[in-house]
Amino acid sequence: MQIHVTDRHGKRHTLEALEGFRVMEIIRDWDLDIKAECGGACACGTCHVYVAPEWAEKLRGPLDEETEQLDMTFDVEANSRLSCQIIMTAELDGLEVTLAPGTEKERAAA
Repeated sequence: MQIHVTDRHGKRHTLEALEGFRVMEIIRDWDLDIKAECGGACACGTCHVYVAPEWAEKLRGPLDEETEQLDMTFDVEANSRLSCQIIMTAELDGLEVTLAPGTEKERAAA
């Protein structure tokens, strides 16, 4: 299985993915620039991604916890999700996501 990730510089990466892993873990394990500070606990918003429109309907909807965290996250769009809340399944083979710009703290450090 694979996911396609566009990084913050516009470069597209095709990553091998294992079923059952969180999309955040896959992106992090391939050393792309994703903070994921809370490690997948849905507590920080630093794994924010934009899901390609053709994939959005294939994902289960966000739980209240994710929606609340997105409410406190920068640069949220209609297709925003926390990648720690997307579990890789065979149905998501080929998933397309783009890393969100990041938090103000991340931008200040750049």
